[in-house]
Amino acid sequence: MVMLKPDAVQRGLVGQIISRFEAKGLWLVGMKMTILGRDAAERHYAPHKGKDFYEPLLRFLRSAPVVLLAFEGKGAAEVVRKMVGATCGAEAESGTIRGDFGMSYRFNLIHASDTLEAAAREIAIFFRPEELVDWQPAARPWTYDFSTGEPV
Repeated sequence: MVMLKPDAVQRGLVGQIISRFEAKGLWLVGMKMTILGRDAAERHYAPHKGKDFYEPLLRFLRSAPVVLLAFEGKGAAEVVRKMVGATCGAEAESGTIRGDFGMSYRFNLIHASDTLEAAAREIAIFFRPEELVDWQPAARPWTYDFSTGEPV
């Protein structure tokens, strides 16, 4: 699960960021643009409740639209996290999304689930089951090696 935060939307980076994931070999199975309600933002960031950055983070996330994305692909959670880069854009490695487009710690463009379990929990917050599309891109056999029967 990926959330393109208000700063990514306001700066017109949505297409560039999505295209990086697609070019890598991941495919979209869910996408929507919305302004987060407080309840959804609180459920999403529940592990941070009580921390000093929690309320400012909720205000930031609700300040403008976000784009919510669900991707599939081999090792999707790990691949996405690598591509996103370190939390602070100014410290993130060049070649990562935050390293190439970000300068801030709080305005860091993107959220990405860190595990498949977290992704499942987060997708359930933002997507109804019927909003996720079960499909396989035609390029999949050209992206993954299926010589053993499983994608390698």
